[in-house]
Amino acid sequence: MYIGSIFVALAALSWGITGAIATQLMALGWDAALVSLCRGAIGLLCFIAWLALRPQQSGLSNPQLWKWSLLAGLGVAGNFTFYFLSIAEGSIAIAATLMYCAPVFVYLVSFAMKIERPTPINCGAILLVMLGIVLLTRLYDVSAGDVTAVGIMTGLLAGLSYTLFIFGFKQASVHGSNQASLSISFVVMVVVMSVWSGLRTGFAIPALDMQTLALLAGLGFLGAGLSFVLYFQGLKQSLATVASIVALVEPVTATLLGYAIFDQQLKGLQLAGMVLILVTVTALTIHSNWERKRALRKRGFDLE
Repeated sequence: MYIGSIFVALAALSWGITGAIATQLMALGWDAALVSLCRGAIGLLCFIAWLALRPQQSGLSNPQLWKWSLLAGLGVAGNFTFYFLSIAEGSIAIAATLMYCAPVFVYLVSFAMKIERPTPINCGAILLVMLGIVLLTRLYDVSAGDVTAVGIMTGLLAGLSYTLFIFGFKQASVHGSNQASLSISFVVMVVVMSVWSGLRTGFAIPALDMQTLALLAGLGFLGAGLSFVLYFQGLKQSLATVASIVALVEPVTATLLGYAIFDQQLKGLQLAGMVLILVTVTALTIHSNWERKRALRKRGFDLE
């Protein structure tokens, strides 16, 4: 269990660092869509190498694997791009924290589609997260200018896209190996982002030097290749509740790097909003897992 938690923490740390690398690349003139494409392309090479080393039970002949991996690929394309767009319109800390709100908005969709019924705990958590978003983004101060409406929307869309990726990946993993599913997903992601990046930039690539190449290598290896392998291997060896808490490493790392490298400071109420969001979402995740286990026990399943 401890090894699994360490793997998840290292993955979250890598994603936090990725936000800082992307910020630096965008400061050098790289478009957010192009940065996302490079991250995904390098990650794809890592997953293909993983699949080549461990081709057993890949499931590549199963149509269900391809169907769900396609959905996961669309999710990861949206997650990468919306996250970097949110950073460009605000800050690393705000983008990472807004992305962490995804579980709450999944609840809202579930309520609207009558998949789940609202409870006092769920509704209270949603209200607290919304309050946290108001404090974090300073929506109450129209002259603040810390983050634009586009920055807020893209940050939330990054979280929803991540949820779509996780849903598709979980369904795909039933029909094949993780490395096969990730390889297919990232092929889809690279194709989608190649088109979008081309439309946004006209296929123009900024000048490359050793610093930029090093940043791109770190972006892809830490932000897609190594981190995804660590994350999914870690989930196999740790409890979901523990993983949800350990995942807090990402927004915390992003906030610290944003302050240390780019002087992106959060004011007192913004910090309070960030803490409110992170604590509420983590508590809601733990509560949801506990409720799910209790329901399974009532149905006679032994979870010990």
